Amino acid sequence: MTTPKSPSRTLIEGPARAPARAMLRAAGYDDEAMAKPLIAILNTWSSVTPCNMHLADLAVHAREGIRAAGGTPVDFNTIVVTDGISMGTEGMRASLMSRECVADSAELAVRGHCLDAVLFLVGCDKTIPAAAMAAARLDLPSVVLYGGSIMPGRLGEKNITIQDVFEAVGACAAGRISEEELAEVEKAACPGAGACGGQFTANTMALALTFLGLSPMGLNDIPAVDPRKTGAARRAGELVVEALREERNARQLITPVSLKNAAAAVSATAGSTNAVLHLVAIAREAGIGPDGFSIDDFDRISRSTPVIADLKPGGRYMAPDMAAAGGSALLGRRLKEAGLIKDAPTVTGDTLYALVSDAAETPGQDVIRSAGTPLKARGGFGILYGDLAPEGCVAKLAGHDRLLFSGPARVFDGEDACFAAVQSGQIRKGDVVVIRHEGPAGGPGMREMLAVTAAIQGAGLGDDVALVTDGRFSGATHGFMVGHVAPEAARGGPIAFLKDGDRVTIDVERQRIDTDADLETRAKAGFTAPRPRYRSGALAKYAALVGSASQGATTSFPFSD
Repeated sequence: MTTPKSPSRTLIEGPARAPARAMLRAAGYDDEAMAKPLIAILNTWSSVTPCNMHLADLAVHAREGIRAAGGTPVDFNTIVVTDGISMGTEGMRASLMSRECVADSAELAVRGHCLDAVLFLVGCDKTIPAAAMAAARLDLPSVVLYGGSIMPGRLGEKNITIQDVFEAVGACAAGRISEEELAEVEKAACPGAGACGGQFTANTMALALTFLGLSPMGLNDIPAVDPRKTGAARRAGELVVEALREERNARQLITPVSLKNAAAAVSATAGSTNAVLHLVAIAREAGIGPDGFSIDDFDRISRSTPVIADLKPGGRYMAPDMAAAGGSALLGRRLKEAGLIKDAPTVTGDTLYALVSDAAETPGQDVIRSAGTPLKARGGFGILYGDLAPEGCVAKLAGHDRLLFSGPARVFDGEDACFAAVQSGQIRKGDVVVIRHEGPAGGPGMREMLAVTAAIQGAGLGDDVALVTDGRFSGATHGFMVGHVAPEAARGGPIAFLKDGDRVTIDVERQRIDTDADLETRAKAGFTAPRPRYRSGALAKYAALVGSASQGATTSFPFSD
């Protein structure tokens, strides 16, 4: 374990490293601790959000596992930006950017201290893909442990989630419920620690990382407040040392096969469209180009993978219900039986097939179905191209059965103007609501449109309105929604030239999103990029560096061979 292959030995061993050892001694590391492999715990703990507020406690148990397995834990903390709190505000511009910040800080901390392996403790949405992106960059033995789902809130006889709060805002504005009723929903929706409980982005990405092989099967399923979660943290600590001993590095696990397995699991659960963005970003960080994995794989996989998990936002159940039914392993067993995933290695040393083949099923459960009796024949995504999206965009198909929509455009430069129009009753049945200048660079930060989409649902227009944006959607969004339009408006994409009244046609089967307007002629008249919202600082830097949503909206530019 202390061979020259160990990065930490270059930090500690030899006479010249005496100053480093002196500083480590001052921090509490004795000779015994320094003789063992140094294992990073990258923690996204914060007291601002229920998604991450319990991770400091999980780190205690993770340290125990690392020490028991023969390693020495080295703790770092990085940031989290919680989507649920920042949604619909200027703060939401920091959300996607925080993914890059978490990945960058993890990479810098681990490289800067020449550490041997990494255990990531993650919670709210962007910390999960950020961990996988950092693992891909570092290519060290890596384990990602998700802090777990929140339990359902309870209002009367109904289980509710944060999704219900956002939709209650729209219902209140439409006069369907009172402010007092809205307050009751608000107070009941989030009962304690854990990330948002539907198959929203956090639970979607936790599932994806399980099928990617970076998270041990079943550990991410355990809800945040379940007493078993501390044992999961200890086990994750043991596993990262075992992975180091067996030289199971991250890029051995992140492959085109495992990425497609993750996409199949996401599609089968009608998960968040953010998974498209994040899995492509993870692929690029691992050096896997479009020939190995791209947005087009999501369309192919979605067409062949039925929705077999009955989960919110489109279904009835929450993540703890899926865990109780049989969890990720049972979902994997169903997908394996239907030939929808392939065998692949995982961080535990077991193959994916070995972990799911004998998965137990709770008698009488109806959360996870078989592929022969699906909830929907096709999965939750469509990838579209056309007049409005030459580089592609993502249609969210969860919670509805429509594959074709055509109507007049109602164009808004930014989410705020659109939200005000919905709240004041200006959106009509049949409209195609278009929100632009919310892309990765133009936003900046590619805000999620949950405030708008929830307001549309709350106003009773969910089945009668489509929405198109160069921004993103929350995993809690449902309805006929098309996001990630690329190129984005701020970089002169066709969506920049659309006008009110132009007819927009969305055809999922044909993979098309088109308009009857002559956008090319309008573009020839000239395009002036809007003045950046931020002229300095982190957001300005992000806007200058970020790439297309169709390539994961990353700020990394890996050199080609």
